Amino acid sequence: MSIRIQGLAGALVAVFATNAFAAQPPAGLPPFDRAAMEREQAEYNLKPDSPGTGLYPAIKEEIPALPDHVVYRPADLSRLGAKKLGVLAWGNGGCAKDGAGSRLHLLEIASHGYLAIANGRILSGPGSPPATPAAPFPTDGTLPPPQTQASGLTEAIEWALKENQRAGSPYYGRIDPSMVAVSGWSCGGVQALRVAPDPRIKAVIIHNSGLFNAGANRMPGMDLDKEALKLLHTPVIYIEGGPTDIAYANGMDDFKRIEHVPAAIANMDVGHGGTFMHPNGGAAASVAVSWLDWQLRGDKIAAARFVGPDCGLCKDSAWKLERKNFPATIARN
Repeated sequence: MSIRIQGLAGALVAVFATNAFAAQPPAGLPPFDRAAMEREQAEYNLKPDSPGTGLYPAIKEEIPALPDHVVYRPADLSRLGAKKLGVLAWGNGGCAKDGAGSRLHLLEIASHGYLAIANGRILSGPGSPPATPAAPFPTDGTLPPPQTQASGLTEAIEWALKENQRAGSPYYGRIDPSMVAVSGWSCGGVQALRVAPDPRIKAVIIHNSGLFNAGANRMPGMDLDKEALKLLHTPVIYIEGGPTDIAYANGMDDFKRIEHVPAAIANMDVGHGGTFMHPNGGAAASVAVSWLDWQLRGDKIAAARFVGPDCGLCKDSAWKLERKNFPATIARN
């Protein structure tokens, strides 16, 4: 096998390889076809990077000053003018070390005026080194430790905030320290929940993920208790792939347990792979951008996708939105 197990394939293989899923996959899920996932990943790797649909065409890059991370940013920072960048720290599917595994999604976010930083290196798609043989998965149901850690998200935030204050940095004075968010896919979503209590964080987005119940068989990197949900201090949205998403039950249970902060869960019937491989990150990336624009920038147009009985997602037949502790209407100030 000559391609890496990154992105969608990595996220799915990692979860299905746990004893709990390997022994008895949840009812209603399609059969897991690792070869098909690898073919899909190989096709995705051939797709060029896209600049996103926002006002600020985006690029991805590795920066020596921030090793083991991939930075997504507007290509021409001068085009921002007086607009400040928000910061999004990202955890990869499968807690993998491929920081380009969700590149179309993160390029889309960056194109709307955000500095998105993923754990890992560029290991797939444009700019990646030649592929190496994938290591075989253990047959006894065990899993190796995750390739990245939640601490990498904190490192990304700290680097960005320091660059905002460092004279000579391309980001000097261009970042708003009050606009920091965390997000992640699958195992990376658990990484985001692990660091979400950080008081610098103002918004949380969890993709195709959720915490396991006590006593459940967990993969390394996803061993976070439901008690962690009580430490959330910001609004949070879960973006799930509907009942065929392997994280659906856990994500829905998380949403039901969260009572002390505004919370939403939006489901689209696309399964665990979400829309990460769709052009510009697809519908899920659009929802993520709107959540960031509302929570970090107070954008009323973005808020209208979530707030009120006639909200944008409420009327969109592709989505099923549930909310709690939300404002009834959008403030007019």
